[in-house]
Amino acid sequence: MRSKERVMRVFEHKLPDKVPWGEFTIDYDIVEKILGRETYLRAKAKCQIAFWEGRRDEVVQSWREDIIELYRKLDFFDIINLSAMCSGVAPPKDYQPERPKRIDENTWEMKDGRIYKFSPVTGDITLVYDPEEWTREFRVEDFDLDEEPGIPEPSQFEVVDAAIEAFRNEKFILGPDGGEVSLIQLGGMQRGLAEYALNPEVVKQATQHALVRANKLDKYYIREGQDGIMWGIDFAATKGPFISPRMFRDICLPAIKSRVEHVKGFGMTIVKHACGNNRELMDMFVEAGYDSYQSIQATAGMDLEWVKRNYGDKLVLWGGVNVENLVSGEPEDVKRDVRKAMDILKSGGNYIFGTSHTIAVGTKYDNFMAMIDEYLRLCDY
Repeated sequence: MRSKERVMRVFEHKLPDKVPWGEFTIDYDIVEKILGRETYLRAKAKCQIAFWEGRRDEVVQSWREDIIELYRKLDFFDIINLSAMCSGVAPPKDYQPERPKRIDENTWEMKDGRIYKFSPVTGDITLVYDPEEWTREFRVEDFDLDEEPGIPEPSQFEVVDAAIEAFRNEKFILGPDGGEVSLIQLGGMQRGLAEYALNPEVVKQATQHALVRANKLDKYYIREGQDGIMWGIDFAATKGPFISPRMFRDICLPAIKSRVEHVKGFGMTIVKHACGNNRELMDMFVEAGYDSYQSIQATAGMDLEWVKRNYGDKLVLWGGVNVENLVSGEPEDVKRDVRKAMDILKSGGNYIFGTSHTIAVGTKYDNFMAMIDEYLRLCDY
């Protein structure tokens, strides 16, 4: 059974020949070990610096060549996600971003005073200071529902289209779309969550604006030959949702349901990547129409047995191996995770193997190989 057929059977709630394997993505350090050379693929900080320096074509060439070679080598992977940062949709060929002032080796400042720093933990460059974070005003009239979004340049899809051409008959491909519309965060995470309580009508209008925009863009971003999409905005921390379930139902869920309906009109399967403790939101995941729940972070309270018992017949469950053990544990810890995930989630099907997040920066190569070995030993039905 080919990879694509195997995954399609799972989404049809039928038993395949073996448990398919997919990941949200594989970060650059493991990619480099597999390919035996440096890469820009999922090298978020390295890519950002290259873009600032005007080396867009160099980056995109690496993405295009390396993602194809990577999944040729990982021939037992059944799913390719082309919607993750630094591995799919690219800046256009004429991309000319503002070049920031470098303050020190790991810090940059934009003209408007925003400051970015390199994070060695996540391997990316993140905004650490915005001088207008709490003073920027958001008004209902700022979000015009009749606004026409800009049409993307064809060059933005050269990586995605090349990967689809290479794998469309072999792998199940998750590609881009007009954008996820769910937990809108105006002004960044802290300010954005506060706006739900302080200015709910503005958040509702901003959400509707994002919904209309995303629906208009789908016809450009959803590519011929892709099989589905994966949305990756998190809704929860380790203790529970970022906003109350009541507020999530009132503001977020209607937009999610509308987006799901629109994207499924293109024949797409919808996977929801959601780290954290989503227990109080799981019924809404089903109601929204998601086909799959990816991550299942047991270390955040998403007990595998509880998830399987309550949602294993309603959603395709995807994940189960603790990313923390890939990074900080030993091979036997990882093998134990694989055995537990297979023991609990494999039974009866409706399961895709993978990590509780991704093959993240800092993953030990020996741990990754242990994960492969144990998966191959246990994956057959």
